Amino acid sequence: MTKELIGSWLQAVGTVLAAVAASPTGIFDENYQHDLNLIGNTLQATGSALQATDQTSLSSIGNEVQAIGNSTIVYGLIIPTSEKTKTELNIKGNLLQALGGGIAFADETVESTINRIGNLLQAIGNSMQAIGNKMEWDQMNHPSNDEDSVGASLNTIGNWIQAIGAVIIAIDQTNTNW
Repeated sequence: MTKELIGSWLQAVGTVLAAVAASPTGIFDENYQHDLNLIGNTLQATGSALQATDQTSLSSIGNEVQAIGNSTIVYGLIIPTSEKTKTELNIKGNLLQALGGGIAFADETVESTINRIGNLLQAIGNSMQAIGNKMEWDQMNHPSNDEDSVGASLNTIGNWIQAIGAVIIAIDQTNTNW
């Protein structure tokens, strides 16, 4: 197995865990969702970093930027600071991940259309998460707005779109390597 294959599956599992954490299921308490989100983003950062080590292209740069984005989110989850600062770090982390997905999508050396679609879905999902988090951040600053539920919904949907993209890439990597 290559580092790229292992990394793609770590990233896929991490995105699914983060998507579950962002979903309003009513099953998990807030602490469990926080921990699931932390584990998910840590796996994503590790997976992206592993994928970047096996590549020498725009995809490598894209994976490095995604790893930095996930690390930014992880930092926001673990530092003792205000909710506003945590949300701001989450927004920036998701924007970095979206940028990384866009860079990987633009890599013309990637022959697999499926892989490119997966990167595009991840970029779209991360962008939706950043917008949703921004709406939630605005709600914290201006409590009279009704953007909170819309922002949370965008965040959840964006998480699942990103997860679908990551799983598509992992399946494509598996097919390519075996």
